Amino acid sequence: MDKAGKKNSFIEGIKNPNSYVIIFTLIIISMILTWVVPSGSFERVEDSASGRMVVDPDSFHYIEDKSVGIYGALKTIPKGISGSVGIIAFIFIISGSVEVIRSTGALDSAILHLVKKMKNKDVLLLIFVTFIFSMLGAAFGFAEETIPFIPLGISMCLALGYDRMVGFHVVRTAAWVGFAGAFLNPFSIRVAQSIAELPLFSGLGYRLLCYAVYFIIGNWFILSYAKKVKADPTKSVLYGYKSQRNPEDFELKDTGELTTRHKLVLLVFAASLVLLIYGVIKYGWYTTELSALFLGVGIVAGFVGGFTPNQLAREFTKGMKGVTYGALIVGFARAIVLIFEEGMILDTIVYAFSRPLMTMGASVAAVGMFIVQSFLNFFIGSSSGLAAATMPIMIPLSDVLGVTRQTAVLAFQFGDGITNMLWPAMIYYLAFADIPYNIWFKHVLKLNIILSIVGIVLVAVAQVMSYGPF
Repeated sequence: MDKAGKKNSFIEGIKNPNSYVIIFTLIIISMILTWVVPSGSFERVEDSASGRMVVDPDSFHYIEDKSVGIYGALKTIPKGISGSVGIIAFIFIISGSVEVIRSTGALDSAILHLVKKMKNKDVLLLIFVTFIFSMLGAAFGFAEETIPFIPLGISMCLALGYDRMVGFHVVRTAAWVGFAGAFLNPFSIRVAQSIAELPLFSGLGYRLLCYAVYFIIGNWFILSYAKKVKADPTKSVLYGYKSQRNPEDFELKDTGELTTRHKLVLLVFAASLVLLIYGVIKYGWYTTELSALFLGVGIVAGFVGGFTPNQLAREFTKGMKGVTYGALIVGFARAIVLIFEEGMILDTIVYAFSRPLMTMGASVAAVGMFIVQSFLNFFIGSSSGLAAATMPIMIPLSDVLGVTRQTAVLAFQFGDGITNMLWPAMIYYLAFADIPYNIWFKHVLKLNIILSIVGIVLVAVAQVMSYGPF
């Protein structure tokens, strides 16, 4: 490569950095922060209402310096991979099983059949799919559970004349919007309300209104972009992007009419989705149980589809190979949190963010809680983990300032949910759509700003109307 080629390659790398480059840069920044931010700690006690270990809000104290060095930061990467093994295994197994099912031709034939049926009615189809996944996020807190549907949503939208971004939106972005405007989400609302000692899922009426508002905004954002892309493919934010994957991976293969064997495979797949929803709701299934479910489904679907054991194994490993990039990035992203934890600066950050709220009036403080939670969500990606770290501080603070506890929970919910689609912890979802993080960030920032402004209004209204019961 000549000097001009190297220069162009370098400039391209700056403009479109690899996701691993972004994550590694954040790891370095996190390490440096442990040198600047003093180490501190809250005492942890068991919360009688939720059964979780939560912070004692009056126990913060500074401790001896625990700053993380370069070697320590590097060690957090294998530690992060090890600590994320459940999610990583889930991603590999899900991807392998979906590849087996797709290789039978059943899913492609079914989607093509649906596309033909919905010809000239594709907007209605987009709205319907967006609604379903937003409801799964709002009612059940679906997150990783949406992964198997991302490539299917993309294939469907490509067949309809849209781009990969639209396919990602109608599945994953829809679930994020629903998660932010949730009304029954057990991973955020239930935990936060338990810590706040509020009746479980109380305040449902106002939350349903919030969900409706968020769904309308999310749907408008998705459909506006979809309409623009279909009218002019050069308007796609992915136009000109050099794909990291073979574009044929997302294209539907026309295998002709749906055969009896195809229908049997689809029946197996449909049964697995019913079991997935039932297991999540009834028994709280997560990555281990869902991995086992899809592993079994992949095997059964492969044999029903007429595969030999060797053919089934080849397709399964092909599916796993295709997501190695996205699966391992989960561990790299977790390294950021581990650096904050090992440097003992996470509690200091939570403490520092909460102090300014004490000088504010009730309505302003309620909005401030939402803003604080939005930023803290960068450091603590888990909804239940964020609730355990912040709600024991925010609830006594809300009592002192005259903010209703229900409003404080709502501020947490919005802060935890909206920025989920923005912070780097979610990069591995983008790998399933081959969407670079920098393009995604610029594209979805507008939606985040709109949802945040609306969230501020909704939180302020909740405080004004004494959203309760208390």
